[in-house]
Amino acid sequence: MRQFLRFLSHKRNWLGPLLLVIMLGMAIATPKLVPNEDPSQPQTFLRVGLATDSIPHPPNGKALLGTLSGQYDVLFTLLWGLRQAFTFGLSITSITAVFGILYGAASAYMGGAANNVMMRISDAFLAFPVLAAIVFMKQIVKALLVESGSFIFGIGTSGLIPETLTSMQQNLLNVDPVMWSLILFSWMPYARLVNASVLRLRKIDYVLSARALGAGHLRIILRHLLPNVISPEIVLAARDIGGMVILQATFTFIGLGGDSPWGRFLAMGRDWIIGPGGNPFVYWWTYLPVTLTLILFSMS
Repeated sequence: MRQFLRFLSHKRNWLGPLLLVIMLGMAIATPKLVPNEDPSQPQTFLRVGLATDSIPHPPNGKALLGTLSGQYDVLFTLLWGLRQAFTFGLSITSITAVFGILYGAASAYMGGAANNVMMRISDAFLAFPVLAAIVFMKQIVKALLVESGSFIFGIGTSGLIPETLTSMQQNLLNVDPVMWSLILFSWMPYARLVNASVLRLRKIDYVLSARALGAGHLRIILRHLLPNVISPEIVLAARDIGGMVILQATFTFIGLGGDSPWGRFLAMGRDWIIGPGGNPFVYWWTYLPVTLTLILFSMS
C-alpha cells in the first residue's frame, strides 16, 4: 500500500491511469453517446449523408467530428472502434498471457530436459515473424477453400460462389488471420519471463515444504509459485493490450487482414492526408482523431 501511494505521489504517474479511466468510460457509454441502429449487431460505421458524396465534410451539427469520403461519421467510428479495441486487446492478451504463464511455469517446474525442450519450442515460435504467420494462415485458408471447390478462381474471396458454401467453408471464411496469428505467436514472452522466475523459486524452502506435506504439482504451481511471479506478467500484459490493438489496426490498414474499425478508417482516409497545395491540415478530421486515439490508447 505504501508503494502504491508513493507511486501516486508523482504527477506523471497519473497520466496512464487517467487516460485509461477516460477511455474505458467512453467505451462503456458509447451506446448512449452514439446509439447503434441494431444493438444486437452493432456496426462500426454510420453513413450520415449521400454515398455518392465523395468529399469529406468538416465537423458540423450532423457529424461532430466530420465525415469521411462516402459520408461516414468520424465520431461514430471512433467510439465504436474504441469498444472493439478494448474487446480485442483484452481477449487476445488474456488468452496469450494465461497460456504463456502456465506453459512457462510448468516447464520450469519440471526442469531438466523437459524444460530445455519446451523452451526451445518457445524460441522457435519467438523466431517466427507475426507478419509471415498472417500471410501463411491466409494461404492455408485459401488453399482449403480452393480444394473444396468453392472458388471460380483461386485469388481472394471475390471468386466465391455463395450458394455452394458449406458450414465448414463459411467458418473458414470467418477465420481472422490476424487474431489467430497474434494468439499463436504472442505467448512466448510470458512463458520466458515466468520460466526464469519459477526456476529461481522452485527450490525455495516454502515450495519444498509444500511438496513434503503432500501438495500436488498443480497446487504448488498455482498456489505457491505463480502468485510470487505474477507482477511482471501483469505489467507485460498491460503493455500488450495497446500493442495488440495497434498491430490489428496496422495489418488492417495495409490490407493483410483483421477487422479493426480504426485501421479501416485510416485506410479510407489516407487519400485525404495531403490536401490542396500540399497542406496536411485541410482534411485533418480524416486521419488525426483516430491517429491520436490510437496513440493515447497505447499510452494508457
